[in-house]
Amino acid sequence: MTEPRRRKPPHIADETTSLEAFLDFQRATLEHKCAGLDDAGLRTASVPPSSLTLLGLVRHMADVERHWYRRVFTGEDAPPRFYSDENEDGDFEFPADATWEEALAAWREEVAAARAAVRGRSLEETSAGRHHTTGQPIGLRWIHLHMIEEYARHNGHADLIRERVDGATGS
Repeated sequence: MTEPRRRKPPHIADETTSLEAFLDFQRATLEHKCAGLDDAGLRTASVPPSSLTLLGLVRHMADVERHWYRRVFTGEDAPPRFYSDENEDGDFEFPADATWEEALAAWREEVAAARAAVRGRSLEETSAGRHHTTGQPIGLRWIHLHMIEEYARHNGHADLIRERVDGATGS
């Protein structure tokens, strides 16, 4: 696996550029935390009793990207890739034959779809779909901010998992 390129967000930019740059930096950080690990490392759980793994985080974030940008923002009929009503934790608790290549490809596809869904759109626009608990539309600005928060939280998990796997630390 090659080291992903992480571009630091610009210090001066308009709001859309800033939000998208911070989101892309967080996306690249997750991939960076997984870089160079073998299958065993990607499947190593954080700390018992948690079953949180880097492979699970990438699968989870593929479904999170899909949910917020395709299902909620565009209103697309895009069922989850890795979890279901029968297995709500299917993104984190994956089958033995789940592969890194499959998870990474799915995540990259969902990131590309998310970027396409918002390209040229105003932060003031609201979603075609509805929030799953409130039934209300959601603004694109809120979705971007939520995704930055979601990645940042999980990247903190990824830091700890990676350190447990091979001692690697850093940003």
